[in-house]
Amino acid sequence: MINIHNLSISFSGEDLFREITFRLGAGDRVGLIGKNGAGKSTLLKIISGNLEPTSGDLAFEKNLKVGLLSQDIDFENGFTVLEETYKAFEKIKAIEKRLEQTNTALAERTDYESEEYNQLMIDVNELQHQYEILGGYNYQGETERILKGLGFLEQDFEKITDTFSGGWRMRIELAKLLLQNNDVILLDEPTNHLDIESIIWLEDFLRNYAGCVVIVSHDKMFLNNVTNRTIEISLGKIYDYNKPYSEFLAHRKEIRTQQIAAQKNQEKQIEQTEKLIDRFRAKASKASMAQSLIKKLDKIERIEVDEEDTAVMSIDFPISINPGKVIFELQNISKSYGNNKVLNNIDLIVNRNTKTAFVGQNGQGKSTLAKILVNEIDYQGNLKIGHNVQIGYFAQNQADYLDGEKTVLDTMLDVADEKTRKKVRDILGAFLFRGDDVEKYVKVLSGGERNRLALAKLLLQPLNVLVMDEPTNHLDIQSKNVLKEALKNFEGTLILVSHDRDFLQGLTSIVYEFKDHKIKEYLGDIDYYLESRALENMREVEKTIPKKTASKPKKNTGKLSYEQQKQRKTLKNKINKIEVKINKLEEKIEKKDLALAEDFEKTSTQPDFFKDYKKDKENLEKLMSDWEELSEKYEENF
Repeated sequence: MINIHNLSISFSGEDLFREITFRLGAGDRVGLIGKNGAGKSTLLKIISGNLEPTSGDLAFEKNLKVGLLSQDIDFENGFTVLEETYKAFEKIKAIEKRLEQTNTALAERTDYESEEYNQLMIDVNELQHQYEILGGYNYQGETERILKGLGFLEQDFEKITDTFSGGWRMRIELAKLLLQNNDVILLDEPTNHLDIESIIWLEDFLRNYAGCVVIVSHDKMFLNNVTNRTIEISLGKIYDYNKPYSEFLAHRKEIRTQQIAAQKNQEKQIEQTEKLIDRFRAKASKASMAQSLIKKLDKIERIEVDEEDTAVMSIDFPISINPGKVIFELQNISKSYGNNKVLNNIDLIVNRNTKTAFVGQNGQGKSTLAKILVNEIDYQGNLKIGHNVQIGYFAQNQADYLDGEKTVLDTMLDVADEKTRKKVRDILGAFLFRGDDVEKYVKVLSGGERNRLALAKLLLQPLNVLVMDEPTNHLDIQSKNVLKEALKNFEGTLILVSHDRDFLQGLTSIVYEFKDHKIKEYLGDIDYYLESRALENMREVEKTIPKKTASKPKKNTGKLSYEQQKQRKTLKNKINKIEVKINKLEEKIEKKDLALAEDFEKTSTQPDFFKDYKKDKENLEKLMSDWEELSEKYEENF
């Protein structure tokens, strides 16, 4: 399909990548990965023809259609969602217009026997034939299917696109791209503006796509579920293997281990040969042999080990002071934007040291509630913020608040005080802004670099509560992993708005789903939430099938009083804390079991090993009993 040969591109005399060569074929679903600023988006722009390379060649098959979803979209105002999406069918819409004009001309004529009338009939038949071949009788249904898959409701179709947020506009652009029947689709961060349900739908769509797909994404689970090939851009080179992301990483590690071993063996051989050369040089009778060995040494092709870009962020969110037990207490919180009601009578209690995820479709109020918690927007209802609560807030479009005309260093100094000013360069270094990087203007930074800078600014303020709205957008996979570990180790309270399943896994212990102006609580991480949702969907199906079952006493489904909600919350927190302890203890016992299996003699001679081992088992048994008792109490009362 596309052959890329010796492709290079430079900016200000500095190579982004050098002489890279690869081929894209039908059925390839490529994950294009690399650190922020490595050149991934640049490469997509070159392949799509929107940017000229410094050198190298691109060869395309004849009549190949290439479509690009970029991060920058430019909408023309005044069109409905359907009208904007139908722009994907330029040829079909043009034929529709000609058919309408031709049919109108036929209706106005009465000279049925004339050549002109006959020609119009022929034109109509030809146009209808073309229309059918291009899919004119199916495109409207296909458009609605794609839009619904991406989260739009039927009532949204006739709404003007001006009324939608940037994230929903990006979905319209994605729908247009998926409908264009391109041979090659280039997707730059397609999941950044999608909720979890839409991401799962897109995964299924792309897995069944017959053409070639190249995806720039930092969503590890999305890459694993969709791709069959990975190309990494690292330090100006590419590494290309027919494996999805996680398998690619394991394979790269294995190859590098083999390269290191082979290089060491070669170095030993070279060292031995050099010793022989030195010994033979000293003897006239062996001089010719020495020369022969020197020539042999010159011909050896030195084994090189693939370079690794091991630089990663270093993040630690220290808490300023210990806050009170209750962080946020919300009663009857409502919010509307004009006639659009987003939240309706929300009650919520957030306790100290809990880690909570907000999930759900875009536009359901996740970011709105986050903004309410940090007092950024007005609302109806009561919000009580606890004693000594100091909030660090990362907005979804945090990077957009950065001044492009300022340098990285000036951006940090603007928010630093006398105490933190001396730490600014150290913090920037921890976020990979080192040396001359701190003098770069914000406007030249990539999306991921801007997010890193926005995260760095958080460390200049005292905090014991983090409210973070999509902090992983644009961050490369390594940076996301570092951020996840930092949030796991954060000893304060975390509220996280995110659609990234891999990032959320094991990070939060409470999930709130936002839907139909309300929130619903799930006690567990994102995997538990998705499993519960799947079960609930099955129950909805079952409800449509009438069944004769024995009558059971119904649990009181009325709204709980405020005191009951507090009791429920307290009970849930106790259950959560026990679950955390159980997980840690199970991991500890598992490590001891593994140590015994690997070397029983050595492990068993460790002082107090079996005494501690027995104590851990007993503690686990007691925790399991406590968990069961509290869970039963919760089920009985709530």
